[in-house]
Amino acid sequence: MSIITVENLTKKFGPIAAVDGISFGVEKGSIFGFLGPNGAGKTTTINILCTLLSLTSGKALIDGHDCMKESSEVRKKIGIVFQDNTLDKELTAYENLLFHSYLYNVPKNDRKPRIEDALNFVGLYERSNEPVKRFSGGMKRRLEVARSIVHQPKVLFLDEPTLGLDPQSRTSLWEFISKLPEKHGVTIFMTTHYMEEAEICNKIAIIDKGKIIAQGSPEDLKKMVGGDVIYLKTKDNRKAIKDIKEALNLDAEEQDGEIYLSAARGDACIPTLIQTLADMVISVRLQRPTLNDVFLKLTGKAIRPEAVSGGNEIKEAIRSYRRKFDK
Repeated sequence: MSIITVENLTKKFGPIAAVDGISFGVEKGSIFGFLGPNGAGKTTTINILCTLLSLTSGKALIDGHDCMKESSEVRKKIGIVFQDNTLDKELTAYENLLFHSYLYNVPKNDRKPRIEDALNFVGLYERSNEPVKRFSGGMKRRLEVARSIVHQPKVLFLDEPTLGLDPQSRTSLWEFISKLPEKHGVTIFMTTHYMEEAEICNKIAIIDKGKIIAQGSPEDLKKMVGGDVIYLKTKDNRKAIKDIKEALNLDAEEQDGEIYLSAARGDACIPTLIQTLADMVISVRLQRPTLNDVFLKLTGKAIRPEAVSGGNEIKEAIRSYRRKFDK
């Protein structure tokens, strides 16, 4: 059963369609990944689902409530972890979560047990009474996840939750996030540029230039690549691509100075490639299909981690969200 339903959703800014007629559903209790490069329409879609932005046409429902017509009901159902840190650094971890429980009208008798449970879940209970300004980046992100579940949302939006964290902190945070659906009964809607993180998703939608170009489980999407992926560096990539097509009837493309192509059995194909290209070959590597290979095949470009931009826009979105909540 879908807890999020999006039908023919379109958002235009003047003549430009930031989101162009997309449709998808997110099953209750699942982890849904929304992947795409900067400017693809991810944030615009999330802002509509979180009632921060109106749509131009189409429909968006969360737990049966229309995001435009029943925005107050929708906001009660969701939690959000933004790209930018939104914690009050002068307050303690406990106080940050307590303030959040006030905003969401958590019953008085439920506040303390819910806060303690959330802090225990992310491994920060022993640091409850410390000011957030003493926390590392990874601890702050874990605390934001804890804060987002205090009011027991049905859907949790995670917008690039590990951006800027070191590998160890990223791994630690995803250990907690992956347990949320089972532990707290929450559905996760996430975006990320780190393809290995998207592997935990039950379903993924790839969006580019405002349109969803593929949907499915990680394994189903990787099957679209058609086999193993071979990467080559040569002395003359343009000539090598031509020779590969003429001699082996394989389509190859260039990305960042490397030639890439897919083959049903990469290990068997590599000797033939080397023989065909002879002394032009500088290096060769073989890998099983990844989600980044899928995106590369579908769009001709790879997704890479990007620096966070538009901080003022995010902060204004937060202020807007709080103003709407207060109403």
